[in-house]
Amino acid sequence: MTAATDEQVQAAAPSSISSSRPFSAFERMVAWRYLRSRRKEAFISVIAGFSFIGIMLGVGTLIIVMAVMNGFRTELISRILGMNGHMIVQPLDGPLTNYADLATRFSAVPGVTMAIPIVEGQVLAQGLGDASTGALVRGIRADDLTKLKSISEHIQSGDLVGFASGSGVAIGSRMAEQLGIRVGGTITLTSPNGDVTPMGMNPRVKAYTVSAIFEMGMSEYDATIIFMPLEEAQLYFNAEGLVQSIEIFAEHPDAVDELRKPVEDAAGRQIFITDWRERNRTFFSALEVERNVMFMILTLIVLVAALNIISGLIMLVKDKGSDIAILRTMGATSGSVMRIFFMTGAAIGVTGTIAGVALGVVVCLNIESIRQFFSWVSGATLFDPELYFLSQLPADMNADETVTVVVMALALSFLATIFPAWRASRLDPVQALRYE
Repeated sequence: MTAATDEQVQAAAPSSISSSRPFSAFERMVAWRYLRSRRKEAFISVIAGFSFIGIMLGVGTLIIVMAVMNGFRTELISRILGMNGHMIVQPLDGPLTNYADLATRFSAVPGVTMAIPIVEGQVLAQGLGDASTGALVRGIRADDLTKLKSISEHIQSGDLVGFASGSGVAIGSRMAEQLGIRVGGTITLTSPNGDVTPMGMNPRVKAYTVSAIFEMGMSEYDATIIFMPLEEAQLYFNAEGLVQSIEIFAEHPDAVDELRKPVEDAAGRQIFITDWRERNRTFFSALEVERNVMFMILTLIVLVAALNIISGLIMLVKDKGSDIAILRTMGATSGSVMRIFFMTGAAIGVTGTIAGVALGVVVCLNIESIRQFFSWVSGATLFDPELYFLSQLPADMNADETVTVVVMALALSFLATIFPAWRASRLDPVQALRYE
């Protein structure tokens, strides 16, 4: 940063200082000269550089982190809701034996896209050798499984023909990999609730042919879910002629409250309804808290950078005392001096914010490639799907949040310049020249 030369100031003085308008060409020229470094002011320039880098990294990091958190929530909601119903209907007055009729009536309710009868049960799944894992069997009709686009459109190998014939099951890709099973192979399921004998309850063990392997991209589901034809699941779990629940999929998942009354009326019996928000309340609340906390923590980076602007400008004001005195004696008002130093500090904040937005956008658009590069460099799996449930690192930039980050960064930068600029405008020209 350096002062305007006496010749430049004098050349600009007749036309600019005497008839100075707010943020005139003269004020912009002096502010720009103060932003350019000279050898004796190298330390002040270094502080300004660190302020610029701090704001850029703070804004960029905020945009990236918020985009990743939004991507997490969007992906998890889409995958969870793609597998599970938005509303779960369970009976209160007896078993669901008329499930086919109820599913038809629920599907006719305006705002409902489909209703699927479900039978569920925990089993032990065994593949080749001694490989085994716990699994959740979901009994579902073949037509309903075809309607579940999150499954039917993500068949990795095989098809649903065997499933439709009632002789095969569909398993997730991670389960197939863990158990060493391919399409056409056999998976053995063991349920603790089997046949009742004089010696007690015997576990039920039965082998099924794997007709399809799906991969929906959420490791928890790909590793634990087995889809079985509904009638076969009813026989396997001793639930002949009935289901445990009916899952209802809504056209607008966020408006499930509006469907409660129509669904209750369509049921014509006592039912208990839970929705996806109630079933996943703790999980999504934790995501929201983490998102807000990360925003507050990362905002401190921008705040520290703004404080660097204050320290840099205060040092600049002290160094430019004689320049300020000369400007004042030539007719520059205190407001003009204040605006000069305000523009000097604000320029750092504005350029840092713009650079931060550019950095954040570039990283968000290429975040999966960046993750794969660092995984390759480090030789370790970054963002392990086994821990984070998703197979890819998502990033979903939100325009409102990005604008909020930009406004916050600019506001902090502008506020940081006010005190040093005010202090420069209050400097007494006589004392400044005396101590120079």
